[in-house]
Amino acid sequence: MQNSAHILTDPPPPSDARLRYGSDPNQFGDLRLPHGKGPFPAAMMIHGGFWRARYDLEHEGFFCAALTRAGFVTWNVEYRRVGNPGGGWPGSFEDITAGYQYLRQLAGKYAIDPKRMIVLGHSAGGELSLALAAHHNSMRAVVALAGVVDLRKAWDLHLSNDAVAEFLGGTPEQVPEHYHEASPAELDIHTRQLLIQGADDDIVPVSMNRDYARRKLQKREQVSFLAIPKAGHFEIIDPQSNAWERVQNAVSALI
Repeated sequence: MQNSAHILTDPPPPSDARLRYGSDPNQFGDLRLPHGKGPFPAAMMIHGGFWRARYDLEHEGFFCAALTRAGFVTWNVEYRRVGNPGGGWPGSFEDITAGYQYLRQLAGKYAIDPKRMIVLGHSAGGELSLALAAHHNSMRAVVALAGVVDLRKAWDLHLSNDAVAEFLGGTPEQVPEHYHEASPAELDIHTRQLLIQGADDDIVPVSMNRDYARRKLQKREQVSFLAIPKAGHFEIIDPQSNAWERVQNAVSALI
């Protein structure tokens, strides 16, 4: 299996513009525009890092630059995280919602096709992308890349030293309403869902996403699950990895 850790330390390709969608220092995003006249499909990207402030949007710049070369306008969104004032639940989700609404406003300024917008999230960003789709189903599709899609199970497994309890403000027994509000496994999602994960992911269990897809299909939600062999947690967002072609093709097929 390849090692894609370089995306966490290497500087990404530059964006075309850094735009603010709110007044907080963490309420901004990086916009990248493809060549040509358009109108283009648009992809909003939500980074992961188990919702913690020490991880930011920079490493998703590689993913977004590659999608932009493939013909997407990309909007790589930063948001308040655990450790930032106002971060955690619901502040992080409120930022994602505001960032999505801002992208929809940008469709009037840039050559964006508002009928071909998708939202993607990696790891903890996958939770935020699916939660967004549960409340705002105006996007064409939602993509969770190695998503933390079941927050009660994330607590049971103590993923990343109980990151989910930090994010939601307690355990399922202490704040059950937050788990019900935030966990994609407990939300009704009427948007098309695509789950992509490396089969060798050792950070988010593959079984979590596979079980999620099975349960959602039983609820008659439109969801598909793609496991990519010989890929781990970061290979699926690394354009230099062997997994990238399958990821890009699956995402492009949505629009």
